[in-house]
Amino acid sequence: MPRIRGASIDEHHEMVWAELAEATRQLLLERDYDSITMGHIAARAGLARNTLYNYAADKSALVLALTERAGRPTVERVAAIAARSAEPAAERLREIIGAVLEAFTDQALQLMFRPGSGPPDAAAPKGPGSPFHAIVVEVENVVRDGITRGEFRDVGDVPLAVELLSGVMRAGAERLGRDPAALAATVRMAREIILSSLARAE
Repeated sequence: MPRIRGASIDEHHEMVWAELAEATRQLLLERDYDSITMGHIAARAGLARNTLYNYAADKSALVLALTERAGRPTVERVAAIAARSAEPAAERLREIIGAVLEAFTDQALQLMFRPGSGPPDAAAPKGPGSPFHAIVVEVENVVRDGITRGEFRDVGDVPLAVELLSGVMRAGAERLGRDPAALAATVRMAREIILSSLARAE
């Protein structure tokens, strides 16, 4: 039986997941996604290859699991921002845009958005199964709140509007995958495009 590190099985698993995430980040700095194998990841993380298959059936499943785990702090941060109902919806949305794009400077999250460096879009779950579904729901709630308060124009179909605006965020994430130093400019432009599209006519 493999040696358990940590005070409990759960702690052991958390340590292994952290090592897998770091191994994946390191490998992505050295080679493109398609050339990375499960064997590479296992070796870099210091695991037997058979042990790695206890955590994920294949590379795509591993990437989705790592993405979901890497995204948890951002999901929690966005939920906390969205819950500040005393603040204007526009200010909350501005902060959410910054928080989400900042998160995509993490290699583990970039995997979901960088063309040619991650699993195909078909491999990424949509809707409630997506690692980012909770963020979409929070943004929809902030937009509805802004419409109710008269801060935003009535866009009609809020889920559709948010889905379309998420294209701006996707483009921003792809840009950061190519040039992480462009964070400030990307956040500024994303805020300008998204907030202007929701603004009430003067």
